[in-house]
Amino acid sequence: MKSAVETLNPTRVRLTVEVPFEELKDSLDAAYKKINQQVTVKGFRKGKIPARVIDQRFGRGAVLEEAVNDALPKFYTDAVNNAELNVLGQPEVDITELKDGETLNFTAEVDIRPAIEIPDYSGIEVEVDAVEVSEEDVDKAVEELRERFASTTPVERAAEDGDVVTIDLEAKVDGEVLEDGVANGVSYTIGSGELLEGIDDAVKGLEAGGEATFTSELKGGSAAGKEAEVSVKVTQVAARELPELDDDFAQLASEFDTLEELRADSRKRLENMKQYDQATQAQERVLEKLLELVEVPVPEKLLEDEINTRKHNLEHHQLGQMGLDLPQYLEIQGKTAEEFDTETREAAVKGIKTQFVLDELVNKEKLNVNQEELTEHLMRRAASSGMSPDQFAQAVVEGGQVPMLVGEVARGKALAVVVEAATVKDTNGEIVDLDDEDEDEAAETVQAEVTDASSEETPAEASAEAAEAATEEKPEA
Repeated sequence: MKSAVETLNPTRVRLTVEVPFEELKDSLDAAYKKINQQVTVKGFRKGKIPARVIDQRFGRGAVLEEAVNDALPKFYTDAVNNAELNVLGQPEVDITELKDGETLNFTAEVDIRPAIEIPDYSGIEVEVDAVEVSEEDVDKAVEELRERFASTTPVERAAEDGDVVTIDLEAKVDGEVLEDGVANGVSYTIGSGELLEGIDDAVKGLEAGGEATFTSELKGGSAAGKEAEVSVKVTQVAARELPELDDDFAQLASEFDTLEELRADSRKRLENMKQYDQATQAQERVLEKLLELVEVPVPEKLLEDEINTRKHNLEHHQLGQMGLDLPQYLEIQGKTAEEFDTETREAAVKGIKTQFVLDELVNKEKLNVNQEELTEHLMRRAASSGMSPDQFAQAVVEGGQVPMLVGEVARGKALAVVVEAATVKDTNGEIVDLDDEDEDEAAETVQAEVTDASSEETPAEASAEAAEAATEEKPEA
């Protein structure tokens, strides 16, 4: 077999492959054997039909087609490996010549990873928010904890701000009650903003048994985004009572003996959260600076596939779970279809560029992923997906996604290397020394977000469908 490579642009090549006919022998033998098992010819036992009879009865062309289908993936993969190409996605295969007994010639156009040169990134400088926790922040955290331990007592009076009311709801659109527009026994804290706009004004002043009607835009369900006429009936009014902020409360709500210890722990928790947010902010801003330094051509076919994947995931997974379709989502977001398409394309371009650049850094810095790092990442991904680690691990293995997770960890490490070399200052002008654990976790999170839904295939994976592409249009033998 002979092959040659023609560069069409920085992200696409054309392979020209010439295969001597004798190299098709194994595939021809396999084709005859397969056809033998599928057909019946009077006078011959099944599986024992001579090749010449198959040629006469079913045509030599059918045998050649079967043989080419079998052989093309191997020849394509050999050509890719010989040329040391890092291909992306499926090739477009065209059989240019097929002469029985002489030769098989074909071309294959395929996207490849572009050659990327990583410049010196040690001069990158970014600014992040300072880690500052005020007394007001601590007060708010303690107050939120206090709210969680509030008790309620039914009262015989009109509902007021802060009361917990039990209500029945019925929503109508165009005079028709929605199938999913009826809810009974709903508990709602007046002023929390957790239900429909306008409900606070509707229920305030009502006693148990009182009813009211108001108009509101529905946030979810089958009529999300539409104006609805909502009827509400109050079945109970309960006053909320907050515990006193003292040592007894600290012992009730925590493992601490005093309110002072509880407040100190709240401060520490807030500082840890802000430090993680600071590390994530540093990763995002360093990544932006890094991408500005590197010229990264993006394969158009890969980009279109990435855009379609992101749209599909949004429409059929995220929005589907919320009971929304894309037009309803755009209406709620206040975006046009054109704005959505532009944003999706920009996110897809950034995701692909990020993956290319960080993968190149992984190679350049010779970064490896050990079992402990992979396990830690798997645990974090499992937690964010709502699955147990065992369930998530099983799904990853069954879906053949282990290499994807390894890639996420490796790219996270690559980004952490760049952040470590960069100068990170907070808004007070102080140099920020990021915690190693926060830095690594944040880096994995950032790169996983921007490369979400990106995919690529190895030469072996790509070749699996090359034969199908080749047989769509074939010259006669």
